Amino acid sequence: MARGPAAPSRPGWSFERRLWRAGHTPVAGVDEAGRGALAGPVVAAVVVLPPGDHPFRDSKTVPEAARDDAAAHVRAVALAWGVGRAEAEEIDTLGVPAATVLAVRRAIATMPLRPAGLITDWLDVPGPWALLAPARADARSVQAAAASLLAKTERDRWMRERAHLDYPVYGFERHKGYGAPAHMQALHDHGPCPLHRRRFAPVAQASLFRP
Repeated sequence: MARGPAAPSRPGWSFERRLWRAGHTPVAGVDEAGRGALAGPVVAAVVVLPPGDHPFRDSKTVPEAARDDAAAHVRAVALAWGVGRAEAEEIDTLGVPAATVLAVRRAIATMPLRPAGLITDWLDVPGPWALLAPARADARSVQAAAASLLAKTERDRWMRERAHLDYPVYGFERHKGYGAPAHMQALHDHGPCPLHRRRFAPVAQASLFRP
């Protein structure tokens, strides 16, 4: 399926303006990290920025060494922001899309300023808000880009500082739970741990060969 038109060189406000013109304010950008990982949570972030020119970009285009500073900048200038997560057991129970929606709802619940509109990346989040869910929103909406920075850095930090310390044999501090060769080898050697998503095929297959 085509993912939609090419993203502009810089994320902007075009989707937000559509919702503002329809009377929805404030509007927040939403993004997540970890949907495709084999282990660890899905982390979602929701951000409301003041209108203006912001330097934020989709986290995938920002060098890893610069992401923490960029995320700190988001938190410093945002009118409101929230981060939520869904755990591996919830992902196994609900499936990835529903667990991602749960993480978004948890992020919104932490915010002092509740959004009347959301911009998401192809994610349907039912609720008392207007919704636009364009493809590649994190590359086209500056608020979704800001949310991507928060979600990515929060998840990476947790995988480094908590998951790795609890289960060091898997190398979570390096691959963050994704299907890197070293992770696949660790699954083969040690089987899954409680952070693994057991409905995901590589994890399920590794489980077959463990007691």
